[in-house]
Amino acid sequence: MTGGKPLATSHPHAAVESDDMGVTPGPFSGEVAEYYSRFRRGYPKEILDAIFDLTALDANDIVLDLGCGTGQLTLPLARHVRLAVGMDPEADMLARARQAGAAAGIFNAVWVLGSDTDVSLLGPLLAGRMLGALTVGQALHWMDHEQLFDTVEPMLRPRGGIAIVSNGSPLWLQASAPSRALRRFLEGWWNIPLGDDACGTDAEARRRYTDALERRGFEVREVVTEYCETLDLEHIAGSMYSAMPPSRLPSAEERGAFATQLGDALPADEPFVENVRVVALIGSR
Repeated sequence: MTGGKPLATSHPHAAVESDDMGVTPGPFSGEVAEYYSRFRRGYPKEILDAIFDLTALDANDIVLDLGCGTGQLTLPLARHVRLAVGMDPEADMLARARQAGAAAGIFNAVWVLGSDTDVSLLGPLLAGRMLGALTVGQALHWMDHEQLFDTVEPMLRPRGGIAIVSNGSPLWLQASAPSRALRRFLEGWWNIPLGDDACGTDAEARRRYTDALERRGFEVREVVTEYCETLDLEHIAGSMYSAMPPSRLPSAEERGAFATQLGDALPADEPFVENVRVVALIGSR
């Protein structure tokens, strides 16, 4: 349920290729990708509607969803455009995105293994067509946004745009007693400090992205929607597993103890209510 990067790890870049090319597994590979698919939330309709409206997307458009993960943003976009390209440096994430698309009956999404540094290589796939929009959902903090915006700008059609979406702050950084207890538990489990990296969900990051878009002539609008969700222990543990690099993921034998000790560490008299603030920065031309 929480957004952001894996705890205490770094992110690799991978070349554009098929998902059986033998790329070294990264921090969202293996079982982590499965937990990501199960426990990372989708995006509210209000945010999707704003992207469609402010970038004038229609049924003839192509959209690139960069850092697509398991398709939480790509697939709903695909329902309204000609083609949605989901691009991610993790083959295991793309495999689950493909499965989710097939299960939903969505067959106009293609899945490309690659990172922000590979976007310029998409020309042959686009076959001369321009993009209606670039979307990045809860992933821009992994990327060189200045270089990315320079690369994508000439690939956009007139009135096309760039949508940067943050999908709630990390679960261990929220202003509640359960969140603080979760942080103490995780730091004790690994014996390391977690730090205060908000994974691109903070106001300072949004200001940097807005400034970079405006310097390139985009008119930027901020669209915000908020809601709360009460999480049970399964969802809290699953969310944490989805944010761990495989090297830190508890083994199958350890996960029972992890969940039990996590439950004991959380306040018994206060439910874990996650406050989800979804913010889209939508730059249009």
